[in-house]
Formats: sequence, structure tokens, C-alpha cells
Amino acid sequence: MSKFFFMGKPDIMGKNNSNGFSPKRNEKVGSELHPLLLVVNSPQRKLEVEAIVQEHKLFATVELNTQSDEDIRELEFALVKSTPQVFDKVPERNSPCLCGSGKKYKKCCA
Repeated sequence: MSKFFFMGKPDIMGKNNSNGFSPKRNEKVGSELHPLLLVVNSPQRKLEVEAIVQEHKLFATVELNTQSDEDIRELEFALVKSTPQVFDKVPERNSPCLCGSGKKYKKCCA
């Protein structure tokens, strides 16, 4: 039996698994390098969409095509801001109860 012992985690995947899977992680949608691609039906709608893009300081290529349906999904995605969920902190067992009874939480409302 050999006295060679491997120290550490073996690299089974090689260099392919070093950073994880990240397709275009650093690209910001609506920037100069990656503008939005939008399709509208009428010249009036094109002016409205361009005004929205300028108002939010985004970059977009707005194409006028009367034969196809309007496609502004990328703009809607760029404008939606997700808000993080906030949860109230649950008191510890031995802390005073939140209801104001003066008892410990574990004996009152737990």
C-alpha cells in the first residue's frame, strides 16, 4: 500500500468547473454595449417608446415594422425593479414578549 495521501479536494472537472456556469453575467441590459432590441407597429408608438427609453436613461434600437406584432418585452424587463422580501424578526425565547404583557416570549405567545 502506498503512503501517498492526497491533501485537499480533487479537481474532477478540471478548469471547466472553477467559476461555475455564468452566461453573460456581467452584461447590463440597456447599456451602450448591449442595447435593447424593440419592435413597434406605428411611428407614433415609436416616439412614445423612445421617450420612455430616454426618460430611464437606457439605450435601445427601436425598429418600425408594421407587418409584425409589437415586441417591447426587453424594455418591460429592464424597467421592473425587484424588491427584496423583508421579514419581521422573531423574538428569542427568553426575550420579553411583543404583546406587552411583561412575560417572557416562551411563556406568553410562543
